[in-house]
Amino acid sequence: MPRANLNDLSAFLAVVRERSFTQAAARLGVSPSALSHTLRALEERLGVRLLNRTTRSVAPTEAGERLCRAVGPRLEEVEAELEALGELRAKPAGTIRISASDYAAHALLLPRLAGLLPRYPDLKVEISIDDRLVDIVAERFDAGVREGEQVAKDMIAVRIGPDLRMAVVGAPAYFATRPRPKQPQDLTAHNCINLRLPTRGGLYAWEFQKGRRKLNVHVEGQLVFNQPGAMLKAALAGVGLAYVLEDVAMPYLDDGRLERVLHDWCPPFPGYHLYYPSRRQASPAFALLVEAVRHQAP
Repeated sequence: MPRANLNDLSAFLAVVRERSFTQAAARLGVSPSALSHTLRALEERLGVRLLNRTTRSVAPTEAGERLCRAVGPRLEEVEAELEALGELRAKPAGTIRISASDYAAHALLLPRLAGLLPRYPDLKVEISIDDRLVDIVAERFDAGVREGEQVAKDMIAVRIGPDLRMAVVGAPAYFATRPRPKQPQDLTAHNCINLRLPTRGGLYAWEFQKGRRKLNVHVEGQLVFNQPGAMLKAALAGVGLAYVLEDVAMPYLDDGRLERVLHDWCPPFPGYHLYYPSRRQASPAFALLVEAVRHQAP
């Protein structure tokens, strides 16, 4: 069955509208002879004459009129959609899907998106809160947010927050009946609140470092959670010691509801980064979001 491509049909419609090969050729940016050759080739493929040509004028045949009525409006719709897509490339619009941990979503992304989104009503951001190490490519996310040490080497990473620090904390009531640990090994004698890793399923080993000395301590305790927020609440209740982000615990340390130990064993480490595949073609919307969440060092 004969087929015509969109360029041939566009050329045919241009000639019908202009009633002139010369004017249609100028509009399309081709020579009149090349345009005439295109139309003859189209007629040969379709097996019908579409245009009546004279030295002074060009007019569609009955078959040409029929083709113009059938194809013209549809081709205009296609051209309009293509033009609309071009506008999307030029302005921030569309939906960006991001996978992020609970802390990163609330402490880092939301404050900056609150300033960005009102200025760009065509931009939408979908945030999936998940503490797993998500494969953003397999799960069709545009980007992910994780601590710098967790970002794969084949990803582009953009820092969106300052360095972080962990803290071992407990309530005053807990320390009232127990000695404070002086070194990480002392934690084996304490009731520690464990975190079950969502990705691998094992219990998280508390990580410590002083100078070049590094220790991973597998602590024991009566409570295990799969979210850091619950660990913090349990520590506030005096159940045991928790190992959480310093920023999360700081309000409770400031007002005395929590106390900190092993501070000198918890050095800073790379903070949160937005990451995405290196092969991803950045749309205006995505590029705008990256700049909006990028960390500005004081």
